[in-house]
Amino acid sequence: MQNIYPKTIALIGGGPAALMMMKHLSENHSPVSGVLIFEKNERLGVGMPYGRGGSNNEHVANVSAAELPSFAISFEDYITKHPTNEHPDYFDKGSFKPNQVIPRLLLGNYMEYLFDYYIKTLRKKNIEVVFKTNCRVIDIESTADQSYKIITENEKCFSADIIVLCTGHHWPKTYEDAVSGWYDSPYPPSKFTSPFNGPVAIRGTSLTAVDAVKTLARLNGTYEADQDGRLIYHLNPESDQFKITLFSTGGFLPALRFHSDGEAYSSSWVMSLQDIYEYKSNNAGFVDLDYVFDLNFKQPLKAKDPEFYERIKAMDMETFVEEMMKLRKELDSFDLIKAEYREAEKSIKRRESISWKETLAAFSYAMNYPAKHFSAEDMLRLRKTMMPLISVIIASLPQASYKELISLYEAGLLDLVQVDKESQVVPNANSGAVYHYTSVDNEQREEHYPMFVDAIGQQSFNLNDFPFEGLKQTELITSAYLDFRDNQKALELIKEGEAQVYQGYNNNYYLKLPGLKINDFFQALNPYGQIIDSLYIMAVPFIGGLNPDYSGLDFCDTAAERIVASLKITDISSEMSDIKNVAS
Repeated sequence: MQNIYPKTIALIGGGPAALMMMKHLSENHSPVSGVLIFEKNERLGVGMPYGRGGSNNEHVANVSAAELPSFAISFEDYITKHPTNEHPDYFDKGSFKPNQVIPRLLLGNYMEYLFDYYIKTLRKKNIEVVFKTNCRVIDIESTADQSYKIITENEKCFSADIIVLCTGHHWPKTYEDAVSGWYDSPYPPSKFTSPFNGPVAIRGTSLTAVDAVKTLARLNGTYEADQDGRLIYHLNPESDQFKITLFSTGGFLPALRFHSDGEAYSSSWVMSLQDIYEYKSNNAGFVDLDYVFDLNFKQPLKAKDPEFYERIKAMDMETFVEEMMKLRKELDSFDLIKAEYREAEKSIKRRESISWKETLAAFSYAMNYPAKHFSAEDMLRLRKTMMPLISVIIASLPQASYKELISLYEAGLLDLVQVDKESQVVPNANSGAVYHYTSVDNEQREEHYPMFVDAIGQQSFNLNDFPFEGLKQTELITSAYLDFRDNQKALELIKEGEAQVYQGYNNNYYLKLPGLKINDFFQALNPYGQIIDSLYIMAVPFIGGLNPDYSGLDFCDTAAERIVASLKITDISSEMSDIKNVAS
């Protein structure tokens, strides 16, 4: 085994999460002498979303340059010094629009450039950086000297004192390689290589589903702008049977982007650890969801839009969601998205935010941190009531993507079907899948689609799915869970058949959540609740249970900031120092 440095930090995965770690490591005083980076693909910084593994030229991010986290080199400086001809709709004649969404491949180039910059910055600080691309880590084992052995696919081993799991998105396969016409995800889009002359079922209406629509539409036809700038879709003659049907349990399309008055996401919006622990000490050991809803949604909304606040100030969370969802449930989804497009265009033209949507997006970001301290009852309320609304609003569908969806819809080639939660998709013996569902008219349906694409977005995984057996066998990790405030509520849920409610050893009850148990600094907790202070988890599929809104560059940025703070790499503020003492 190669013991390269006396004290090293290993980043398992070299995508956006690792980039944020490199950013915060380079910006602060580091006690480590080396950084090891392992990336299974050939490029650093891009991960799945911003490289060819997740994008073609037509795929765009849902953020603009103005909304990116702060980096040492701004996107404007980068694009000015590295102009491109590959994205003429975005960068033309030396200029770009800072409030327009960025093509994902272009954003990936920028992030790769930043990664290289931060490597050089750390090396100038006499911190050795070793990176391995095209190098898959197959296992991680803890050793007797409290370090870790990292085993790669080529059977080479490395050692490190600190592990940060930055493995990013993961799209497991079920039937994709075995059933013709079945795709477990739209990624990589390069796997769709030819036109498909038949009906296509896409499960989901998230931005992942929009990715699939954009890819398949281009293989079967072309877009043309008329004199008014309206997109017209022309179907290829050999694809005359091509049509896409989206299936969704909610029946909602993602909300559109609008003008935002706010800054890029900031850790200052987040309930501080001092506040979290003080609140818990006075409230039976929990942070109340209603308190966070008031603190991080209602009060900021009161300052931004007093008139709207007066309308909703007496509403509890459930009533507010019901009110906001009322119009969505009453209108046809395509009629609604057309109306939202007009609203968003006014917002952008007048440079006026849609205050409640902007504040809800900020709430979604801010609630991740107190969420680890919710009761099981409140987490269930959040997941059942608020998250369906949040998932629609924060999608921020770019206007260009909207125009493509509407063009397909108006051509009679895109439809949306709402299905029940018990709906099932099963592989067909010949090709594709059979969709079994109950319609909104309460009719039992069974429909065959020769092509099926699962596009419900990144799902959370459980302990059994964790890829590193060495960490599981030594019990350094455990499943995520939250305690119930009221045992009676747990008993009621058990009677109702809730499979994820368990009884503990001390007559307590807890709710098992997706993913792994972590603390406020993203450190793993073992089955006994002990902090594994050298093992950090910021791999999105394994932290979703305790982080309700766990995706996006802003989330990765804040997570990396907290991890680096906990390593005492930076000159930690008095708040962080005090709270770590309290937490331990």
